[in-house]
Order: sequence, then structure tokens, then C-alpha cells
Amino acid sequence: MDHRADTYIDGTWVENNGEDVIAVIDPSTGQCVATVRESATEDMDRAVEAARRARPVLRAMEPADRAALLERVADHLETRLDELAELISSEMGMPRKHCANYQVRTAVGTFRNTARAVADVDFSAPLDGPAPSGGSTVLREPVGVVAAMTPWNFPLLQTAAKIGPALAAGCPVVLKPSEVAPLDAFILAEAFDAAGAPPGSFNLLFGNGLHVGEYLARHPGTAMVSLTGSTRAGRRVAEVAAGSIKRVTLELGGKSAAVVLPDGDLAAAVERVVRTVLINTGQTCTALSRLLVPFQSLPEAEQLVAAAMAGYRIGPSGDPDADVGPLASWNQKHRVTEATERALVDGARTIWSYPDAQLPRDGYFTSPTAFTVNDPRIALAQQEVFGPVLAVIPYVDEDEAVSIANGTPYGLAGAVWSADEERALRFAERMEAGSIEINGAPFNGLAPFGGYKQSGYGRELGAFGITQFTELKAIQRHTASGASATNGARAR
Repeated sequence: MDHRADTYIDGTWVENNGEDVIAVIDPSTGQCVATVRESATEDMDRAVEAARRARPVLRAMEPADRAALLERVADHLETRLDELAELISSEMGMPRKHCANYQVRTAVGTFRNTARAVADVDFSAPLDGPAPSGGSTVLREPVGVVAAMTPWNFPLLQTAAKIGPALAAGCPVVLKPSEVAPLDAFILAEAFDAAGAPPGSFNLLFGNGLHVGEYLARHPGTAMVSLTGSTRAGRRVAEVAAGSIKRVTLELGGKSAAVVLPDGDLAAAVERVVRTVLINTGQTCTALSRLLVPFQSLPEAEQLVAAAMAGYRIGPSGDPDADVGPLASWNQKHRVTEATERALVDGARTIWSYPDAQLPRDGYFTSPTAFTVNDPRIALAQQEVFGPVLAVIPYVDEDEAVSIANGTPYGLAGAVWSADEERALRFAERMEAGSIEINGAPFNGLAPFGGYKQSGYGRELGAFGITQFTELKAIQRHTASGASATNGARAR
């Protein structure tokens, strides 16, 4: 068992001063595999102060040099791909055969995409620039110290989606990873150290949201909070950060709808939907957990869903034949069990469920289940379960499909299937979600990613993600003729 009392602050490894320890549990066995000492208040203050000292250093770096730093971090992570895959698998449960691709390579790719996107960000526009600036010089400047709080379901990937753009914009970062899956953050810190990151540009703290998260959100030295987590956590962080009017970006829950139009490829849609719901045991914010099908296609959809789900094998994360692992914690297992039991009470009809007798006896395993839901107002069709549970919902026409798709508090992702791509595009334009795929199109890591409604606000990834960490400054000067470059003066 690994016992870690250290952390990375101001470019050096130092000992955490907290009195409590975090037990890291392997969800495949329920056994503790490591402990991490929590950060104390003095550690948090030290990390924020180190980040503040690093701010002018990062700001003075050329954008291309900041991009090169991210490339070096990606290079180091890539050399430790297998080690990271095994570590993440042990702390949050995804089968090891999937971790290399879904957890590590995606994170490496995100760092590289961010480095590539730096060239697409105009950090300053000339005095005689385009008409929208009215001839003023408009600067994009780093917002300041960023408190980044990341989740356990994709711990390294979600971290890369925050700290990569922040550093690319010139903002030093204080990272608080989830207490459920904190181990990979040590390797990430080693990557920044090996890459020659300026001291204080990347700092690492450990602890839960109530202690470390809220302290960072209200800390006078942090200028921005970037959180990926539950909607409940997002509300609390926004509330705490509002006391000092901090910039906040939130990537929260989802209840994403996959809509198969009458001319859509139902078999292809089912295959894609089931994969998103089962890979990572449904613990994916963009999982297509609602499948909307024409009423006349419901019997065929049910048969296809049952066949597709039966093709996945559940097992411990180290089982090379396992497609689906355990849930990440006992709390997750309880939450999913409660949701499926309520679904039956609310009138949902079971299409297929993995036999309980075939589940591993140890660990936090649950039976993947698909339901037919005729009333889209019930909890199963409205609330995020964050587990391997699918709701198949019939609709009568496209207007009703739009109404059902948009009829939840969330709006993170979605999908549309149609033989006519223009028809699918028109439907996608009516959906209230931040990221929508058509006919199973691959995810674009350079496009903006974020949510509508209670799925949060702000955008991550690519140039759009970098600009979230900047402030705009307009500088007015006299033109060569002596006249003002603006149409008038504004005073406050």
C-alpha cells in the first residue's frame, strides 16, 4: 500500500500539514490501496501565494513558449501511459483495457490540442484593427490565479481540460483533484516538474470540497474557479465564489438525449448509445442516457437494446475480459440502486438487466439496466443517474421529440440520427445542449465544450477554452491625425 504525505507546491515536493488522511479505495474489491494526507489551511495559503508569485513569470512568457510547456507535459505523460492506466483503474474502477485510451490518451491529446490552439488565440489586436474594436487596441490578459477542481470519473482528462487552457492563457493553477481518485495527480505533478514548469505555475492540494474546495473558492488570492462536478457542487462553488465576485466556469451534470428520427439508423444509434452508457459504468457526464425513438420503432429498439447490453461483460478492473467495471464508490452504488428501484415504482418497464447472480461478489458492482419510459416526467427520465442505466422513450413526431429532449434541467450533450444530414442538423439546432453529434460523428477536442441550463456555464477545450481564462482590456489612443480613435468618451 502506498502512503503519500507529500504534495507539489512552488516547484518543490513538500509535506502536507493536514491531520486527516484520504483512503483511496479500489472499487473492484472495496479495499484500501493507498492513503493521501489532506492539505491544511497553511498549505492552501502557501499554494495560492506561490501561484501569485508565478503570475508575472507566466504572463511574460511568449504564448508559443507556454504551448511548448504543455507539449513537454504531454510527452512525459505519454512515456508513463501504462503506469497511469493501471493507477487510474485502481482508484476509480474502469477496466484497465479501456483506461489507456479513454483515460490517458485522451488527456495527452487534450494537452496537445490546447498547445495547438494557442496559435488560434489573438492575445492582442492592433490599433488600426478590425471594425468591431473601433480602432482600439484590445488585449487578452490572463485573469489570474485559477483554482481548478476536478472529478473522479475522468480524473486526468478533466484536469487536462482545465489546467492546460489556464496555463496557455498565462494563468498559474492550484489544482484540487477529487478525493476519490487523487493518485494520478502525483504523476501529473511529476510531469510538470520534468517539463520545467516555472515554480508556482502548477500547485497541488488534496482534500474534499467542503474543506479545500470552499477555501480556495473564497480565497482572496484566487481570481477564478473552474469546477467539473455535480450540479449541487456547482451551486455551492458559485455561491461561495460570489462573495469576492470571482470568475467561475462550471461543467456539471447531464441527462443527454439521443434522438433517432424516423429515417435514422436505429441499429447504429443503439450501438453508440449503449456504449456511452456502459463504458465507464455510465459514470460519464455526456452519456446518452435517454434514447428517443419513434413510437412505431419502440419494439425494434427494445430488442436491439437488450441484445447490445447483453454483449457486455462485467468484471473487476484487472479482468482482461471485462468491458464494464464497478461503480466508483459505495455511495455511487447506493445512488444507482435507489434510482432503478424508484423507476419501477414510477412505472418504467424493464427491457433488460444484467443478472445479479453473475455480478462479482466483492466491490461496488451493479446491474446495467434498460427501461422503457412512457412518461418522460418521471425521475429516471429527468435526473442524472450517473450509472449504467438507459431510458428508452417513444415519441409521436419531431415536435414532441424536441420537447422531450429539452424537457430536463440539463443541457450538456446530445445526438441525432437521420439519413438526411441536413434534417439532422435542423433538429440539432432546436436542441438545448452544448455539444451535439450527428450520426455518431466523433468528438472534436478543439470545439467548445460545455452546457446549457443546470449543466453549467463557460466552455472548455481548444481556443474557446483558453479565452475563458482571459480578461479583455481596451486601450484608446489618439490617431495620427490627433482625433480620438473612438466615437466618444466614457467615464465612470
